[in-house]
Amino acid sequence: MKPKRVLVVDDNEDHRLILAYKLRKIGDFEILEAGHGQDALNLMAQQPVDLVFMNLQMPVLDGREAVRRIRSMEGPARDVPIISFTAYIPGSDAEQVFTADCDDYLIKPVIDSGLIREKVLRLLARGRAA
Repeated sequence: MKPKRVLVVDDNEDHRLILAYKLRKIGDFEILEAGHGQDALNLMAQQPVDLVFMNLQMPVLDGREAVRRIRSMEGPARDVPIISFTAYIPGSDAEQVFTADCDDYLIKPVIDSGLIREKVLRLLARGRAA
């Protein structure tokens, strides 16, 4: 079986490397990396991905705008599950994440590999939230 392709989008290389490392420890994933939203869009235009981790605050093209553009794409890319991967969630809930049209979120720094595993496996099995 072909490994699932996961795109990790973050302007901080260390954050990308740590998340990629944790993903490789929990499953057989092909990890793609992008340093900002425009890089992510370019990658997704060239090859399909099964799941995206998207930082919301980045230079060049931020994650909210990148997610908006992904959701307006033609074809299956618009339905890819997206987990926001951010250090900032205002208030006590995740309203900002879901108004950004993401399916779930993780708050940086993510230490719990079990939490990552649970979210990734659930979204890969289910696909885009209805």
